[in-house]
Amino acid sequence: MSQAVTAAPDYAGQFAAWSKAVPLPASLADLRTDAFHTFEQLGFPTTRLEEWRFTNVSPIAETPFVASERARSLSRDALDQLHLPQLGGAELVFVNGRLVPGLSSTDGLPEGVRVSGLAQRLGDQDGPVVERVGRLAEVAGHAFTALNTAFLGDGAVIEVDDGVVVQTPIHLLFVTDPGGAPVLSQPRVAVLAGANSQVRLVESHAGSGEVAYLNNAVSEVWAADHAVVDHYSVVREADAGFHVGQLVAQLGRASNFSSHAITLGGAIVRNQARVVLGGEGGECTLNGLYLGTGRQLVDNQTTIDHATPHCDSHELYKGILDGRSRAVFNGKIIVRLDAQKTDAKQSNKALLLSEDAQVTTKPQLEIFADDVKCTHGATVGQLDEDALFYLRSRALSETQARQLLIHAFAADLLSHIKVDAIREQLDALLLERLPVVG
Repeated sequence: MSQAVTAAPDYAGQFAAWSKAVPLPASLADLRTDAFHTFEQLGFPTTRLEEWRFTNVSPIAETPFVASERARSLSRDALDQLHLPQLGGAELVFVNGRLVPGLSSTDGLPEGVRVSGLAQRLGDQDGPVVERVGRLAEVAGHAFTALNTAFLGDGAVIEVDDGVVVQTPIHLLFVTDPGGAPVLSQPRVAVLAGANSQVRLVESHAGSGEVAYLNNAVSEVWAADHAVVDHYSVVREADAGFHVGQLVAQLGRASNFSSHAITLGGAIVRNQARVVLGGEGGECTLNGLYLGTGRQLVDNQTTIDHATPHCDSHELYKGILDGRSRAVFNGKIIVRLDAQKTDAKQSNKALLLSEDAQVTTKPQLEIFADDVKCTHGATVGQLDEDALFYLRSRALSETQARQLLIHAFAADLLSHIKVDAIREQLDALLLERLPVVG
């Protein structure tokens, strides 16, 4: 029996129009059609489903979003306020899910690296992109991923050949500008990192205006043997914006994947990450920092799947919640039967700044092997009164003391970010958005 909420928009009609306007190779066209049928069967999730029990998406389901086939214009001045400066690498800019070549640049990339829009690669029927895109992020049981796949059309492709090291980060800036009507933006990212390669990728998601919109993003990462992929996601959606992000990574032998999810804005934000350690000796790091104010809802769902022996994983998520904001953290670690010598650590910490802020945390371990080291922990608390007293005794005001402790709580996680320019910019953004208390 379907657990669907009746959706306001005519997605069937939109899908029919989209399929005609955005043609795909036969294999991907079939994939897209199957995905839409899956979405029709599932409908939007409801709180009757265990994985969505604490996240009510009825505001999304009931809003008449319209899928945008073309990008709206974006000025350089508007872009300057949204992008992360000082990265110094290639940057692709997308508006409403569509690439804007005039605002993008791929200068300075080393030989053996190709960064391009997804739309221009979908015509290559026998290429690796067509063979892989849409095959890693599962649509079965995942309504938002199915919806993204059904409206497959544009996004970013990053290909790194074997042995190539990309020194500067590659920046993907996704801007949603609804204009006067709710818009549905559904970008897709495909990262193909060859054996012994190294690459850093920054995904920025930002929005503007007071009209509701949905940014429904899916990223797929393939890391071949001994590859190193360092991934950053910065969500700065507008107050009226909704964001659902799905990140899926498949790791090869002795590969290293790290992801840092920073959530700074959005009415409802759902970040989902799934990493499969598919080769011996692999290592995975998932870090997250989220700020909640007003009535925001931030939901982080992570799964680390240890499918092979001798793999390590590390996970640290921190949240700062103020006002009547709410957060959900559900972190699952799976250790398969043959995944002996697994070492997995998970920690989730939340700081509540008001009596009305709430967080629900649910760490999970599913262990089927016997020779493993797995730990998890979760803490929820308020500011340390003794620390506040000490700082105030050093001539700081109550507000200054509170802000110092809050920033220290967040800065601990930012210290894990390896790129100086990103860390400095995020640190500045955090200072701007930290609630004024006291």
